Amino acid sequence: MTIRTKLLIFIPLLVVLANTVAYFVFQSGKIVQTTYDEMMERILLIEQSAEKAESNLRMLYAYLLNPAAAADGMDAAGDELARLRDRIKEGAGPAYSSESFTPQGYANLLTTLLEYKRSAVSAAEARDFQSAFEHYIEAEKTVGYVREEGQRMVDAELTFYRPIIESVRAETERMNRLGAALFGMNALMGALLAVWISRSITGPVGRLVGVAKQIARGNLRIGPLPQTEDELGILSQAIRQMSADLSILIEKDKESLEMQRLVKELELQALQSQINPHFLFNTLNVLSKMALLEGAEKTSDLIISMSNLLRYSLRKLDKPVTLQEELAHVKEYAAIQQARFRDRITFELQIDAPLQVEIPALTLQPLVENAFLHGVAGMESGAVIRLSISGGADGVLIALSDNGAGMTEETRLSMLRLEAEPDGMRSTGIGTRNVFKRLQLFYGRDDLVEIDSSPGKGTKVVIRIPVGKDGEHKDVPAVDRG
Repeated sequence: MTIRTKLLIFIPLLVVLANTVAYFVFQSGKIVQTTYDEMMERILLIEQSAEKAESNLRMLYAYLLNPAAAADGMDAAGDELARLRDRIKEGAGPAYSSESFTPQGYANLLTTLLEYKRSAVSAAEARDFQSAFEHYIEAEKTVGYVREEGQRMVDAELTFYRPIIESVRAETERMNRLGAALFGMNALMGALLAVWISRSITGPVGRLVGVAKQIARGNLRIGPLPQTEDELGILSQAIRQMSADLSILIEKDKESLEMQRLVKELELQALQSQINPHFLFNTLNVLSKMALLEGAEKTSDLIISMSNLLRYSLRKLDKPVTLQEELAHVKEYAAIQQARFRDRITFELQIDAPLQVEIPALTLQPLVENAFLHGVAGMESGAVIRLSISGGADGVLIALSDNGAGMTEETRLSMLRLEAEPDGMRSTGIGTRNVFKRLQLFYGRDDLVEIDSSPGKGTKVVIRIPVGKDGEHKDVPAVDRG
């Protein structure tokens, strides 16, 4: 349920409850007001009819004394009294009932009064003043009856409505209590709604704000986030994904910074080692030619190999090389080492794979160098270093093995974990740790190297070079001098 749906459900519900309270209070007041209006309307009707009856009697008396002066208004007064009589007839009911008189009888009294009035007026117009006076006396008696019965009907009205008013008051009190209960329930619902909104909306929002502040400070190990199906849940998922993406980007930035550091170290060490390299190459060429002129062909070949080895090491090493170029460099190095160790060491090379695969520069030579210097250098005879390259569907497999001193398990694991270079495992150029690190950065994988070794049983290093889609390498600096 979304936040919008929750608010659209609970807020109208709260409004309905509030309106219900207001409706009950209004109805309670309306019932009381209606009852009082009905009672007062009937009482006022009786009072008005009694007053009009007396008014008609006075006008009749004045007319009998002076017909010419009191003729105006006689008919209007009679019509007004007739209308009041008709209203009493229409509203006749149990509220008007008395022990000896009814509303109908009261209306008949008013009718009798009007008849006596008309008879008196007719007799006066006929100059029969004796008969007119007698009709006036009867009209006066009738007005007395009207006054007495009107008072009795007002008393009966009050007596009839007294229990109704008490009932209305009791009902009003009950409605007031119910309204108070509904008001309290409404207040409780409002408080519960406020607490619910605070917990379900502001609480998760506060946690999201805290997580955002942690991310802003660089702490990407965020705690638990709201697991809801509303907008906050979607926002939490987005923040969690953003944190994961930031972690990946930071790791990539770290790798980039590490590669830049490696390049800077390489440049510094290259500058330290490149002391007028052209002079050194020219000197080696001169020595090679002198040795050739003196008939020392092997010496000349070694000097050329040394020159090629030095030139390859001082090339621009931030670009990959083919496996063929790397093997040519290894052969030059192996030629120099075999001239040094002679028949004590045998270097074997087996190739059964395409050699145009690109690898980081100076990948094989440091491993071969470690095999010579730290694997078989102490052997008097029978030392063998074997470099085999084979191809397959998953890529190229490079295996370098020797039957030399081997290494301990601690040293083997430290090399695979890319920890500090173990004692006795640092070559004269690029260390094995940096070779493995550059392979990891070059291909973006950390499962390319395997080492099998034990003390006294030799060492075997296996490197898997992926090709194709999975083997597309990154264009990154490929070396680190070590």
